[in-house]
Amino acid sequence: MIFWITTIIIFLFEGVMPALTSQSEMAKEGIRHLGYPEYFGNALVVFKIIGVLILVIPQVSNRVKEWAYAGFAFDFIFASISHFAVDGVDFQSFFPLIFLAILATSYIYHHKIEQYKNIAL
Repeated sequence: MIFWITTIIIFLFEGVMPALTSQSEMAKEGIRHLGYPEYFGNALVVFKIIGVLILVIPQVSNRVKEWAYAGFAFDFIFASISHFAVDGVDFQSFFPLIFLAILATSYIYHHKIEQYKNIAL
């Protein structure tokens, strides 16, 4: 249950929300504010959508899921670094680290589920 709760949070905030809001002026300004070109934001949204689909589709291999987890971890870490560099210490700088903790919980429980599957075989 913990796996699905944390994974759905990642799915909603890293897949659904960016897919629905990436072309808004606020999202484009957020990317520009951090010093990235607009095309970087577009590419990031595509990879986020692919990543969350990989995490929630059970038939995807564990090796591919490992790459998706790693990609999101890098995304959250570098988002935090970008905000620290541009905005200094504020909530926006720590916000990605909250999602990193949620992602880590999903990752840990994904492996617990896989471990129990292997025992059952």
